[in-house]
Amino acid sequence: MQKLLLTGFICFCSFVIHAQDLEPRVYANLPKDMNAVAAVYALARGNVVTDPALPIKDFTITSHNLGLAYVRTFGLAGKLTRIQVSIPFVAMSGQLKINGQDTSAARNGFGDMRIRFGMNLLGSPALDKKDFRNYEQKTIVGASIVLSVPTGLYLSDKRINIGTHRWAIKPEVGISRRFKRIYAEFYTGVWFYTENKEYLVDKILKQDPVYSFQAHVNYYFKNRMWVGVNGNWFNGGETTVDDVSSGDLKDNWRIGATWSVPFGTKHSLKLQVHTGAFTKSGLDYNIISLGYQYIFF
Repeated sequence: MQKLLLTGFICFCSFVIHAQDLEPRVYANLPKDMNAVAAVYALARGNVVTDPALPIKDFTITSHNLGLAYVRTFGLAGKLTRIQVSIPFVAMSGQLKINGQDTSAARNGFGDMRIRFGMNLLGSPALDKKDFRNYEQKTIVGASIVLSVPTGLYLSDKRINIGTHRWAIKPEVGISRRFKRIYAEFYTGVWFYTENKEYLVDKILKQDPVYSFQAHVNYYFKNRMWVGVNGNWFNGGETTVDDVSSGDLKDNWRIGATWSVPFGTKHSLKLQVHTGAFTKSGLDYNIISLGYQYIFF
């Protein structure tokens, strides 16, 4: 069981927008005092801007993304707790129309740092590696706080940017349930945003909260390989510029698939693809990513 769960744990760094996360195994049962480092490359094509409601049409961008992440698990009040830090580097270019005028855009730089602090509140005690071997997961209930730090490249006179130049925080709750070799997971959370007071130099951009829900069903094989199907829905996020509405993210759905392959006892690779199933406003893009993970104690 220990090897099964360890190889199922790999960080996927989200590069595009906070609400679109598709991250399986966020509340997985793990031993305490575990460290994991991960590197992810993702290729995205389509409408992948960080501000979801800009006056943009016929927008296609190709975005190359490299993410690095570190995760540490530990015990807190007898509960399994983890902290994850990730940061992406993004190179994107493309063609678009802004207010009816053809133009092009290219940006290269670091994106916003992401910090996640999470605790498994029920069904996942903080066990060391030795005791963890004999533990069988059933139902886990967990909670997280995700913080987006505005470390990304931001040009105040440009509409298209890698960084958002604002803070964001998402409280989230999740449930993970094991059915023999099948693991079902459900998370729900809300992103809250601070103001960007330097949008187009001197304008104030505000965004209402974005409500998100994601679900994952993963199947584990005897050789520790696993596959999963993923989906999410997000709603809300009306954006205003100087108190004038410029759109929202109502009723957006994304679906995807994940394939994780272990090699050795400490290494694994994960391939993930996802696409828009229904898009009412913005974020109509396809993405494929490949991640590598190394675990150590």
